[in-house]
Amino acid sequence: MNSVIEEISKIGIVPVIALDDVKDAEPLGKALCEGGLPCAEVTFRTAAAEESIRIMAEKFPEMLVGAGTVLTTEQVDRAVGAGAKFIVSPGLNPKVVAYCTERNIPIVPGCANPSDIEQAIELGLDVVKFFPAEAAGGLNMIKAMSAPYTSVKFMPTGGINANNLIDYLNFGKIVACGGSWMVSKDMIAAGQFDKIAALTREAVTKMLGFELKHIGINEADEGAADSTATAFDKMFGFTKKVGGSSIFAGTGIEVPKAPYLDKNGHIAIGTNYINRAIYHLEKNGVEFDYDTEKRDEKGNLKAIYLKGEFSGFAVHLLQK
Repeated sequence: MNSVIEEISKIGIVPVIALDDVKDAEPLGKALCEGGLPCAEVTFRTAAAEESIRIMAEKFPEMLVGAGTVLTTEQVDRAVGAGAKFIVSPGLNPKVVAYCTERNIPIVPGCANPSDIEQAIELGLDVVKFFPAEAAGGLNMIKAMSAPYTSVKFMPTGGINANNLIDYLNFGKIVACGGSWMVSKDMIAAGQFDKIAALTREAVTKMLGFELKHIGINEADEGAADSTATAFDKMFGFTKKVGGSSIFAGTGIEVPKAPYLDKNGHIAIGTNYINRAIYHLEKNGVEFDYDTEKRDEKGNLKAIYLKGEFSGFAVHLLQK
């Protein structure tokens, strides 16, 4: 998978934007960055698209700005010349796809049926846009098509919103989702950039799904750990369960058999998508201790500690 597409996968949500006035490009880019989505697919449906891409790319170099609704090779040149890092099209035009791949320009063409996907594979692609997602059969259609095309992943766009976002992202063949619910044309036209930032932040929060999973309590040794877990069991009915390295009382209290990391213990925060969570938190200045990674038998990351302590507690992310 191309490195730009890999970053889009970590971001998780691609705001799809139609701008009618270039004056809105800078405040919109600022709102998206503040909201935690440093990414935009600026559609080439309007005369303001090219200059808007240029403004966003120059003013916010941390943003991953791409061009959408690209229909011709001439539009590819204009978009890339303005600073677009990736190209998205509503359908699969072999000429446009070949033009991009020959120039190492990441392109995600629209595909809505198996014949489209086979053309994409023939052209050397492994990620396609599924468009219009909901109208073309939604998640069930993606699941059906992914069965014979095991190497292909999808970026669905069209009808994606806050209510169905997680359903889509939970399917492993989906790289990211494109959507415009947090950047509607009406809000842009009204200059409601604070609202756009808030809706963007809300979308990221919903996607990552952070929640407290358990508290770890450090004790001096295994005997003390067993006593503490037993006490919670007796007092509150939190059933004690002895594991290899720790003892749980219910699901909310963990007592390691030997002290680990910080003085008091640890706090486990669950997340829907641990790799995306790391990406977004690192963008906000959070540091991780990669020596503490825990992976499952397939090599998937399951847990990792943040660097530093919080009131004597270590904090780690946990894949739900």
